[in-house]
Amino acid sequence: MTEIYATLVFVFVLFALLGGSVWIGLALMGVAWVGMELFTSRPAGDAMITTIWTGASSWTLTALPLFIWMGEILYRTRLSEDMFRGLAPWMRFLPGGLLHTNIAGCTIFAAVSGSSAATLNMVGKMSIPELRSRGYPEFMIIGTLAGAATLGLMIPPSLTLIVYGVTVNESITKLFMAGIFPGLVLSGLFMTYIIAWHFFGKGQKPDPEPSMSFGTMLKESRFLAPVLGLVFVVIGSMYMGYATATEAAAVGVIGALCLSVFQGSLNWKTFSESLMGATRTSAMIALILMGAAFLSLSMGFTGLPRALAELIEGFNLSPIALIAVLTVFYLILGMFMDGLSSVVLTMAIVEPMIRAAGIDVIWFGIFLVVVIETAQVTPPIGFNLFVLQGMTRHEISYIAKTAIPMVGLMLLMVVILVIWPELATWLPENIRTGPGG
Repeated sequence: MTEIYATLVFVFVLFALLGGSVWIGLALMGVAWVGMELFTSRPAGDAMITTIWTGASSWTLTALPLFIWMGEILYRTRLSEDMFRGLAPWMRFLPGGLLHTNIAGCTIFAAVSGSSAATLNMVGKMSIPELRSRGYPEFMIIGTLAGAATLGLMIPPSLTLIVYGVTVNESITKLFMAGIFPGLVLSGLFMTYIIAWHFFGKGQKPDPEPSMSFGTMLKESRFLAPVLGLVFVVIGSMYMGYATATEAAAVGVIGALCLSVFQGSLNWKTFSESLMGATRTSAMIALILMGAAFLSLSMGFTGLPRALAELIEGFNLSPIALIAVLTVFYLILGMFMDGLSSVVLTMAIVEPMIRAAGIDVIWFGIFLVVVIETAQVTPPIGFNLFVLQGMTRHEISYIAKTAIPMVGLMLLMVVILVIWPELATWLPENIRTGPGG
């Protein structure tokens, strides 16, 4: 009975604070404070100070602001224009033509960004004007970009996977490795959709791109070399066991600074804007993690996570049935909250459930990212939809319609992960990683 009362109090206070436009991190702390005062005898202030300091001072979490800073630096260079010049020669011969630059560009930039919004901004700035000028249909330009930008949450380094790993105390490097194959498969599904549109879609197709010699193609590919080199150094150093995620992130920042110097785009304004952008984003995420850590402690004192886990266990759901229920749950939650908040808000309850059901924690992290990706392009609070609206000035309803096929492909990716879990588990189980997370 206490657990039911605690649940009602937690939900009421949370919605009251969020409805009052209180920041998510502070709202979580407020809910936790009320829970500690009502349901425990431990001093709430002492518990809060200890918990939020422990949650914010994790060494593993150091990778987060570094990866964010790396993405911010690259976002302010001429990388976008260079990426299009390097990708276009190799995409022009594929069915669907240069629409594939949306997918390939998002896949590459996701490997140096870790953020869906940064990936969308970067590749959108590159591809939308170019594809429009070549006569590609607007709904295909926007739809493929909306879906492909979500790869920023999947392809390492993923900020969502870092937060998930810190929350469940799992190796960040292993989670990064687990995201490689699913991310590439999802990219392949998006490209298959473009090919299917080319052969079966209605409406006028753009004129074929002019021919180009192989030597010219190789010459244009030099514009891709800097970013591909950075991807190899950052990601390769983790996978080959030379660096932890935090060390690789530090190398990435140095590499991004060197790249911007080489391009001649590093000045005091770019440097300070990138640093402040990374600081703002990192502080926001850290505040959410602090609130979530305090809320987890408060919930633990009430016994709520254990009671809910036992309740679901009493339904005797199979692991697949549990995954189906959680898919629907996170899709609904993602319609009203951003992905990071969804993860930190729910893991105190969900983690005991998946461990009790025998579900691999690494695999579940990848599954969770795919579902959160899907929520990024579903209204009413699909974050990528709002970013695209600002870039294109289209109505949210129009952008959401263009993304419907991509949502279907991401749900198909969930099914693929359930049928072939080895996609996410093979690399972490078979490749040696460096010391630490």
